Amino acid sequence: MSFRIFSLLTLFLVCLLHGHSQLRAEKPNVIVIMADDLGYGDVSCYGATALKTPHIDQLAADGQRFTSGYCSASTCTPTRYSFLTGTYAFRGKRTGIAPPNAPAIIKPGTETVASLLKRAGYTTAVIGKWHLGLGGEAGPDWNGDLKPGPLEIGFDTCFLLPTTNDRVPQVYVKDHRVLNLDPADPLWVGNKKPSPDHPTGLTHRDTLKMDWSHGHNSTIHNGISRIGFYTGGHAARFRDEDLADKWVEKSVEFIEANKDQPFFLFFASHDIHVPRMPHERFQGKTSLGYRGDSIIQLDWCVGELMKTLDRLQLAENTLVVFCSDNGPVMDDGYKDGALEKVGDHRAAGPYSGGKYSVYEGGTRTPFITRWKGHIPPGVSDELVCTIDLPASLATLTGQKLPQDACRDSFNVLDALLGKADAAGRAHLVQQNNGNNGTYALRVGKWKLQRYDKQTARNIIVEQQLSNTKVPQYQLFDLEQDPAEKQNVIQAHPELAQRLKKQLADLIEQGSSRPGAVAPVEK
Repeated sequence: MSFRIFSLLTLFLVCLLHGHSQLRAEKPNVIVIMADDLGYGDVSCYGATALKTPHIDQLAADGQRFTSGYCSASTCTPTRYSFLTGTYAFRGKRTGIAPPNAPAIIKPGTETVASLLKRAGYTTAVIGKWHLGLGGEAGPDWNGDLKPGPLEIGFDTCFLLPTTNDRVPQVYVKDHRVLNLDPADPLWVGNKKPSPDHPTGLTHRDTLKMDWSHGHNSTIHNGISRIGFYTGGHAARFRDEDLADKWVEKSVEFIEANKDQPFFLFFASHDIHVPRMPHERFQGKTSLGYRGDSIIQLDWCVGELMKTLDRLQLAENTLVVFCSDNGPVMDDGYKDGALEKVGDHRAAGPYSGGKYSVYEGGTRTPFITRWKGHIPPGVSDELVCTIDLPASLATLTGQKLPQDACRDSFNVLDALLGKADAAGRAHLVQQNNGNNGTYALRVGKWKLQRYDKQTARNIIVEQQLSNTKVPQYQLFDLEQDPAEKQNVIQAHPELAQRLKKQLADLIEQGSSRPGAVAPVEK
């Protein structure tokens, strides 16, 4: 009798453990690594030959490398907004590049990829560049509680660069507070010079260790002048060269602390955004100047995260997504040698445009998924976008999307997982910055561009941004003309008219995800 009871108990425990392992298999850890200003052609697995990115290459070799992977905007704030909320940024307010004192752009109560995963039992963190505003309508209280912020939209913890590093202030934010801030040395951030003798990149240019080329000539910190003004907070200030190390350090701490339960980590790298000031051990390691050196620093970060997963035996239970917030730019305000040393390197790969533009180089970027033992190695040409991660991860973890949430996020999970015959999204709206009326629509091989408020585009000409006059609408066949050099709108009037209407409808109807509806304005 006792043997029978023992056998039944053993069988029960085996079933329980099997069920637990099945549950864990259905809810893998999720790490989204978002690079900053990284172009399609900036890493070696996408064709770069001037430098090597072995850790990113290994991710691609272990999983799916997408050739039609996109972000939804060609600048940082709108892409990050769309990635987190699953809604095109042009539907929101103040979603253009955020100034230093911007209030929180994503309001408390908004459904985000973090809140979805938190509801599914995940511990959630964002570590790295934020640039989505902090605080209420009056803006950040730098000497008090910085909320609302990430913790009010689904993150359990955060360790942030609050804006972007070419904008002030150069301090870390841990959860709701500036880290290491001395009350006797309060932090002030403003858009006007605080005193006549305040040092700036204009008045003290000869003291700079990295000179500016345009726009970045206000307050000086660490020998680099920035956009905006600030004083105080000296004990809280960081060194640019240490940013990547700090992101890795805090990310490893988070992974180790949560290795026994599902976690979601948004690793928001600042590389390779300006000012490009990699750690000394990476400086001079490529022929491309600090821009290239920052790429291999980014690759090192990826390697350190993957080594941590291996050490903790988490690689087979972690979905890793590698992407970028927009395409490349050479001279983005600093004289760091990027343009002069570019040589034959083509940051946007075969595509025209880059950061700030709706040409393919602005939004088509490296996009890789890896989940060892679940995602087969391969290359996919399915159309996927960072805006699709909320809906796809909700499906993965069994969460239902509210009707008025994630309004443009498509469930492309099967494509992300590399399943045979899986389809990506059927169409994608691209934008440049904010909601200023510059859009593009990709449907299959066709690409329509629309310019409402301007007739100029940003395109990389000999690796430098140039403004060129264009008509309001342009049409390109990406199969025949991936570089978007031949406007064929006159040859396809009926197709152009259909795409114009489709784009207008997608913009005006307030949502594009099946079943989603725009919220009622209060």
